[in-house]
Order: sequence, then structure tokens, then C-alpha cells
Amino acid sequence: MADTDATFDVDLFVIGGGSGGVRAARIAAGHGARVMLAEEFRLGGTCVIRGCVPKKLYVLAARFARDFADARGFGWAPVEPRHDWGRLVAAKEAEITRLEGLYRQGQEGAGVEVVASRAVLEGPHAVRLLADGRLVRARNILIATGGRPNLDRALPGIEHAVTSDTVFDLPEFPQRIVIVGGGYIALEFAGIFRLLGAEVTVLYRGSQVLRGFDQDLRDGLEAAYCRAGIRFVLDDVFTRIEKDATGLVGHTRNGLALPADQILFAIGRSPNTAGLGLEAAGVALRDGGAIAVDADSRTNLPHVFAVGDVTDRVALTPVAIREGHAVADLLFGAKAGIRPWRVDHALIPTAVFTTPELGTVGLTEAEARARHRIVDIYRTGFRAMRATLSGAEDRVMMKLVVDGETDRVLGVHVLGEGAGEMIQLLGIPLRMGATKADFDATMAVHPTAAEELVTMRTRTARHMRDD
Repeated sequence: MADTDATFDVDLFVIGGGSGGVRAARIAAGHGARVMLAEEFRLGGTCVIRGCVPKKLYVLAARFARDFADARGFGWAPVEPRHDWGRLVAAKEAEITRLEGLYRQGQEGAGVEVVASRAVLEGPHAVRLLADGRLVRARNILIATGGRPNLDRALPGIEHAVTSDTVFDLPEFPQRIVIVGGGYIALEFAGIFRLLGAEVTVLYRGSQVLRGFDQDLRDGLEAAYCRAGIRFVLDDVFTRIEKDATGLVGHTRNGLALPADQILFAIGRSPNTAGLGLEAAGVALRDGGAIAVDADSRTNLPHVFAVGDVTDRVALTPVAIREGHAVADLLFGAKAGIRPWRVDHALIPTAVFTTPELGTVGLTEAEARARHRIVDIYRTGFRAMRATLSGAEDRVMMKLVVDGETDRVLGVHVLGEGAGEMIQLLGIPLRMGATKADFDATMAVHPTAAEELVTMRTRTARHMRDD
């Protein structure tokens, strides 16, 4: 049968209404494509509904505790604030509902048909809508179903734990919480709950949290969290979780009993590919269940694509958005005079919304030393200006990783207030190939923390390989 318009019901069928899926659908429809999008839960996906957006709202809420405390050093009369967890949860829900409405308006305004249903592949051009049983014939299919939280299903008592999907809506604030995991999600929640007044314990199987980040960021955040009263239990895991009249008790391999009102598992996320009919349709998967794709986000089937966390490339919302946009332009942009383009997964600025914040872009010191013959390090640490009057122990760390042969800046790492905002802008010069001399030639803005990035003149270390 010829691939005529009459053969297909739509030009693009998108499975998943998260950031990558809605961007692809809207851009494709804007190019004149007939687009249908299926989402079985809520539009917005992990980021808007149960990830980045609610997390940042809770981070902002938690940091008011520091504002109230620091204000005394600046002449404000002492206050005894009281946080209302229920009001925060309700305010968060109102905001994400508003954002979900905007997502829906954007899709419908672009001409996308949005269907509230789970969708399953029944072939390289066929999708079944489980809500009403319809079979939709699609010229192209895009899978953008994101990820799901990992849980140790074999752990006795795991049914008593919560995940990063459900922790935002706890009916009561936990006065004691154990957070299992050592990645950025676990540590962001550790900061949130500690600032809101909870006793926080971080349980991690490794010897140090934030694996994969620059060592100075890892050391700096761990020190700051210890000063804040967060307890770390490292090189240990739960063997069982019990529930009694007073709450939960997690028992560890090393013989510890950790009491808690809630136990949060934040041990990473896995591609959400189960039950989508991928195997039956012939879509190739990688180890761990991720969909295998090429540089154009195309699977082994020429008319099936996948973007975002479901591909397990770079699990960040802006990456999924750009991947979805690229697929839409690749398939339908020709009529608008848009040439195909590919997403560059290098030099992605990243922020971790702990308190203090982390911002990072480019190579860590360890990565640079493995790839380059000569690596120069410029590092500074200082007390935050706000802390000089508040009496807090807040510290700022900034670090430039430089190619000692070309002078090109290979990586920038920041720990401290505003690190996320700084690192977004720092991503621009690094993509342009800026050198340390370019940083040095840039006029400082005084008094700011960021001025240290352009005033570090003294090299603190040089590493040379005998190649």
C-alpha cells in the first residue's frame, strides 16, 4: 500500500505529554502536520507535575527559613515563623494545575488533538488508544514517556516508602525523614526538608554523594549539609523497613536502626518503556530498558522516534525539549524552509537546587585530566557577603578547569547562592570556546560573588601527564 495521506490518520502520533512530547507536537502542528498526542496522566510530565517545577517551589519555600534567621544580623527584629505544610502543598497544586492548563491551551491552539489515554504500539505505524480501543494509523510515531522512580521491589517493607513522585503530596509534614540515595534528587529533598525543620538522614550505598560531579562540589556540599545538621550514613543500605505505632524503622546492613516518619527512595529513575508494546512492534531497547536511538532520535524503525528520559541520554527537561523540537523540524520543517539539525549533548549547563546551590558546565577536573595533557586549575573559596552580617557559615566555591596548552576553559563549577543563574550564562562562553584570557579580560561587576569568576589570576594547581 502506498504511503498516501489516506493511508494514515495522522502525520505524527506522540505518546507522552511531557516537555519533549508537547514541544514536538506543537512545532510539528505549526509546520502543518496532523498531530495527535496521548497522555494517560496529566500534561506537563515529570518536570511540571512531579519534578522540576514543584521541587523548585519547595526549595524557595524552604529557603525562607534562612531569610528569617539571617534578617536579624541586618537589624530586623527577631520573628518566630511557623510553616504550614498543607498550605504549601495546596499552593503547589494550584500552580501546576495552572501550568497544565497552559500546556493544554498551547497544544489545542496549535491544532494538536490531545487524547486522555494510554497508548500502545501495535506496529511501526499503528497505535492503540486503550481508553476507547481506537486504532490510529500514524505516518510517524514519537515516544516521549519519560522515566519512573526506581524502587528496590525485593526489599521487605518497601511498600511503606515514598518516591520523588509522591513526596510532594504527603498529608502531613514528616518531622523525621530518611532519604535513600546520593544523587541530586535525593540531596535536593534533603535540603528542602532540613530547612523546613525536619531531622534528615541521607542513606547512601556509596562512600560519597553526588557521584559524577566535580570533587570540590561534592566536598563543599557535603560539608555544608553537615553544618546544617543533615546526617549522612554512607556505605550502607536498608535490609528491611518496619512499621509500628510510632512510625517507620529502617534497618541497615551495618546494623543501624533509623527511625522515621517517612522514608523517601530517590535512587534514580529508569526509562518508562514497560507495557508500551515496543517489543511487539520491533523497537530495539538497550540494557536497562532505554529506547535505542541515533543522533536524530530515530529508533531502528525508520518512522518511530524517541526523545527525553525514555532514551536515557541526558535526563534533563531542556534536553528533552530540544530533542522534540529537532524531531519535528526534521520531519516537517522542510515546508517552512527549516533544515534538519541535531541536538548537541556536550557542554550542557546544569544546576542542582540544593542549599547551597550547585552549578556546573563542562568537564570536571578528573575528566579534564583524563582527556588533556596539561590541566590548570583556578579555584577560590570565600565567605558569602550575606554571611558577614548574618553570622551564617555560608561559603562560596568557584573553580575554572583550563586546558594548559590552549588556554581554553574546559569546565566551570560553582557552589553557592545563585549558582544556577550563573551557570546558565557561563554555558554561552564555554560553547563559544572562551579562554582563560577571555575571562580575565572581562570587567568585573562589584560587589558580586560572580566577579570572582573573572578575577581569579593565580593558578592553584597544574596537572601534567607524561604522554
